[in-house]
Amino acid sequence: MFIEQSSNYLSYIFKAVWRIKNGTKTVYLTFDDGPSSEITPQVLDILDNYGIKATFFCVGDNVRKFPDVFAEIKRRGHNVGNHTMHHLSGFTYDYKKYIRDITEADEYIKSPLLRPPYGRISRRELRVLRKKYKIIMWDVITRDYNPKLSPEKVLKIVKRYTRKGSIIVFHDSPKAAKNMLPTLPKAIEWLIEQGYKFEVIN
Repeated sequence: MFIEQSSNYLSYIFKAVWRIKNGTKTVYLTFDDGPSSEITPQVLDILDNYGIKATFFCVGDNVRKFPDVFAEIKRRGHNVGNHTMHHLSGFTYDYKKYIRDITEADEYIKSPLLRPPYGRISRRELRVLRKKYKIIMWDVITRDYNPKLSPEKVLKIVKRYTRKGSIIVFHDSPKAAKNMLPTLPKAIEWLIEQGYKFEVIN
């Protein structure tokens, strides 16, 4: 459970948005690591099919490579956020390099939302970045990127851990496509059956 769902302890220690509790049965679909010229358009078509808007946390270098796909995300009414320029871990890289990488990505993405890759960010980095960005973590991570899992297991994770206000993480990347693409429609249909509404993160 520690992997799939954020703990209250983490939410307390790291002052960021882990879940959006507003009293309504609402969930927030998010997609990390794109845009991908191959995968992201398929995700956009699935979301359009259900009339759902989501939030895409984009890697700046992918936006640089695929500006038309990035533009299409916004054209279709979805929101976007910064996921660093080169998908850096805040635990691995020098503080100044990490901040520079986010600043470089901001030139392409231009969003007040930031999601640290892997959820790894130091308290010092968090303290500085909160002055400019709204730091978005997650309540449910589907683990669609894990090749050892099946689409059925990924769907079970969604069903088991989703609750009111959940921020749910999928990945619109080639690495996750095997699990994400077949799971996403089934997850959406199940969430609709359970009475959930979908909103973007602002």
